[in-house]
Amino acid sequence: MVALSTREELRDLAERAGRDLEGASALEILGWADGQFGSSWAVASSMADAVLPSLAAKVRPGVDILFLDTGYHFAETIGTRDAVAATLPVTIKTIEPRQTVAEQDASFGARLYERNPDQCCALRKVMPLRKALRDYTAWASGLRRDEASTRKDVKVVEWDDQRSMVKLNPIAAWNQDDVDIYMSENGILVNPLLFDGYGSVGCAPCTRRIAPGEDARAGRWSGSNKVECGLH
Repeated sequence: MVALSTREELRDLAERAGRDLEGASALEILGWADGQFGSSWAVASSMADAVLPSLAAKVRPGVDILFLDTGYHFAETIGTRDAVAATLPVTIKTIEPRQTVAEQDASFGARLYERNPDQCCALRKVMPLRKALRDYTAWASGLRRDEASTRKDVKVVEWDDQRSMVKLNPIAAWNQDDVDIYMSENGILVNPLLFDGYGSVGCAPCTRRIAPGEDARAGRWSGSNKVECGLH
């Protein structure tokens, strides 16, 4: 494990790894991170499926999996989290916002997600994750380049400037076929909503089923210009 004393050294390491590990397998990328950071890395999972928790557990059994409980999740998403905790050798850490939904409604008015979805995401996702990640040097996400135009340039390892830490995107180069093959070969848990017309799973008030031929993320913040929650 390498000791890095400055932000600049850590950023240089991330940028170099982003170049050197392009083309490496997801397990090789996560293995690199484990060699560099030991237990000081975690996985953020939305519980759409258990692909990334499964991969991470192969590298570091007991790895921390951070789940953002916004208070607006579908019951199926909470159920998937609980099933992952029960069946994989991981440590699920449920991260909650500073305010409950009722407290947020009292402060900002009801249905903030309709009036100002960016602020709602900031309060219930971005800020809680930033606080939770203070205990780590690196974090992993399940971003893929094929998911959206906003993600087409994602590197397998990159520098997370807003949090001053290393970010891992070990399945960035995967496509849906790669995901399907891995899930089939490894018996991966999948959020039931993905079999019920949803292409992508977020908070219930801001997620709808998609029509045939629509982009997988078309059901997120439908009818608005918003395409990302701000975590990435």
